[in-house]
Amino acid sequence: MNTIPFFSFSAAQGNADDNARPARQYLSKVPEITLLFWIIKIAATTLGETGGDAVTMSMNLGYLVGTLIFATIFVAAVGAQIAVQRFHPFLYWFVMIATTTVGTTLADFLDRSLGIGYTGGTAILLTLVILSLATWRWTLGSISVSRINSVQGELFYWATILFSQTLGTALGDWAADTGGLGYGDGDGAAVFAVALAVVAVLYAWTSVSRVTLFWTAFILTRPLGATLGDLLDKPIDHGGLALSRYTASAVLVIFIIACLVIFPQKAGKHPGDSSGS
Repeated sequence: MNTIPFFSFSAAQGNADDNARPARQYLSKVPEITLLFWIIKIAATTLGETGGDAVTMSMNLGYLVGTLIFATIFVAAVGAQIAVQRFHPFLYWFVMIATTTVGTTLADFLDRSLGIGYTGGTAILLTLVILSLATWRWTLGSISVSRINSVQGELFYWATILFSQTLGTALGDWAADTGGLGYGDGDGAAVFAVALAVVAVLYAWTSVSRVTLFWTAFILTRPLGATLGDLLDKPIDHGGLALSRYTASAVLVIFIIACLVIFPQKAGKHPGDSSGS
């Protein structure tokens, strides 16, 4: 598979002050934003739905316990990601999957256990995403993933991803339930797929900010994965395919590993980094 640049960002994105800084070499720990990135991202978000539900529902551990388990894994994974000095594809995607699983259980805990509801949960999480991006922008001057070159930047990056993954779960459930799309016939998945197609068109034929398009696409892939995950494991009488959550999760894990082995990823380039390694 060719690594087709998709929603990639140039060094020009960001504050003018960045251009005045002396160029220096530093290593990227995030992958190139290519078509492969988005394919794995959707698979990872779907795995987050099936894997999270496997622990909270199939194992009957509940949303709170499931959230505590996955939150612990997430914190440890982020710590490992920050500690390493260069990009490691399997570690990066392990952290990404950790954000999707804890996002799934946390959203379900807020929406269902605390009784906030899908609409309230979605509104709260959308606010958190916006606040995270605004704080990141205000603190570091840019929210472009091509400008993550510090521990602080990585922390903002993973915090924003965590909030967006949690938002995606709530938004996907809201669309399927409150929005009336249901889990069957792939209606919810189709809506979010169309929304992503619109973002792709804007990327190809307009001058809309690439940073804005990236984060829009990133957020939209989560509810797409959430609705696909629900389509796979929900009972037939609820519009799903009634697949085992364990089976669906195992297939998704194998698919992600195969993508990483067959199509090796490279680190994305940062300003001043000519190697991209």
